[in-house]
Amino acid sequence: MKATIVIPNLNGAGWLRDSIESVWAQTEQDFELIVVDNGSEDESLAIAREYVGRERYTLVENETNTGFSAAVNTGIRMAQGEYVVLFNNDAFAEPDWLAQLIAAADAEPRAFAVQSLMIRHFERDICDDAGDYVTVFGWACKRGDGRYWRRYTKPRRIFSACGGASLYRKSILDEIGLFDESFFAYFEDVDISWRANSLGYKNLYCPAAKCYHICGATTGAVRYNEFKSVQSGRNSILLPYKNMPLGMFILNFLPLAFGYLLKILVFSLRGFAKPYWQGAKEALRVIPTLQKPKFRWKNLPNYILIELWIIVDAFRYIGYRVGRFLKWK
Repeated sequence: MKATIVIPNLNGAGWLRDSIESVWAQTEQDFELIVVDNGSEDESLAIAREYVGRERYTLVENETNTGFSAAVNTGIRMAQGEYVVLFNNDAFAEPDWLAQLIAAADAEPRAFAVQSLMIRHFERDICDDAGDYVTVFGWACKRGDGRYWRRYTKPRRIFSACGGASLYRKSILDEIGLFDESFFAYFEDVDISWRANSLGYKNLYCPAAKCYHICGATTGAVRYNEFKSVQSGRNSILLPYKNMPLGMFILNFLPLAFGYLLKILVFSLRGFAKPYWQGAKEALRVIPTLQKPKFRWKNLPNYILIELWIIVDAFRYIGYRVGRFLKWK
């Protein structure tokens, strides 16, 4: 089987059916679909059950919300496909979306992840995500968010692929491990992409694979809310600590400290200082349990590339923020 598509669902009654139907409508039909329900309390579980008995379809029903990472890991462990494709329950694919992702992965044997062009569902000319930046300040952020998607029509290598609509090579997942469940939600996709970069694998952006996304439909967080603030406070600390070798962490300590102070200021101004600090405290409790990738001298060129990358991405991000402030699309 070529691909396994995994859709995690939590209370997605308003959009899950359309998401699933867009998957069944793919021109590439050599796939299976696994929906992992995370304790939904609305009609979306009943919608997911309607497809039970259909060929190439599996429904997993969790009793509680285990988090995004644990939910998709459940699907990945069951996957029979050469590739695993994660797809949000509030995303809707163009008919050739899967075929384009597979073609991009097939063309590059060192590709770990291939990211879709995610377009805002209700603003069809605006980009939602064209791959993720990671900066020397410890911030991870969406490339292209809020700008015209036609600016992002060239395939390229990216630092991180968004787990909301990306393909992953199963053999490399077996090698580097699955999504880190310590992250619960947010940045888990950046973490796994970073691990792949450290080993010399590539994460690619495929603009021909288009889908439309209702950003924040499940969490209720387009920009800020209490849940997202807790996750950001915790995971923005865990991400660089886990993935930076000690020397790199020391080298970047000052810009990281500056980045965290600035994030504290921003979340405070937005009225979410308390949940952000809650997340930061959780990070301190989680750090001793993290499984940091082992430092290997043979990966030194990859670490150097990553260091240069996060410096360059810091300038790219600053340029992006200036453009957004000036309302350039």
